[in-house]
Amino acid sequence: MGRAFEARRAGKEKRWGEMSRLYPKLGKIITMAAKAGGSDPESNTALKTAVNNAKAQNMPKDNIEKAIKRASGNDAADYDEVSYEGKGPHGALLWVECATDNATRTVANVKMIFNKNGGQVVNNGSLDFMFTRKSVLEFTKTDSIDLEELELNLIDFGLEEMDVQDDRVVIYGDFTSFGELTKACEDMGVEGVKATLQRIANNPVEFTEAQIEEIEVLIDKLEEDDDVQSVFTNIA
Repeated sequence: MGRAFEARRAGKEKRWGEMSRLYPKLGKIITMAAKAGGSDPESNTALKTAVNNAKAQNMPKDNIEKAIKRASGNDAADYDEVSYEGKGPHGALLWVECATDNATRTVANVKMIFNKNGGQVVNNGSLDFMFTRKSVLEFTKTDSIDLEELELNLIDFGLEEMDVQDDRVVIYGDFTSFGELTKACEDMGVEGVKATLQRIANNPVEFTEAQIEEIEVLIDKLEEDDDVQSVFTNIA
């Protein structure tokens, strides 16, 4: 998706930070990571990243600990990561990433949301060439961080681009550099880093404000679904 739309969505996500629908999604990712690689964040990179992301969204410590413990429970659900591709109002392209313990339920819900909000699901693989998977690290700029020095140092760990908007710093790299970039930021003392793998549109499209508002209705409905983790678009 485009940089301007990313910033717009980041502002909305920040407002969602205290809302009940975000924390269960973060908790699910923590539980999945703990179940796959163990409950110690220091020896489980995926879990450490999930915990750090939850902290960056102000998720309470108790919630994080409960999500980790949930992975070792006898009744812990087995989650699968699945993706769906679709078209929204005005031809907008959407890539929907989910974590689910019931793929049949999830695909039915996703299709219903698309159909009721001016869109449709397309065959998986249809949008592969329209998006590129990237490592995306976000943090708040502080006076203690020398951004020029940070940028030069991170080039050796896979940094491709650094974007600074007001007090928000976003680092982009190839998806294969995710672990190296995340650890390098940690080693350099950058705090509050939110590290994710995202689908970035290769050719972002300009839409009018009215069209974006209509497309956002579909995005919001998708993000309200408990199984949906992320929605990426080609909005510029």
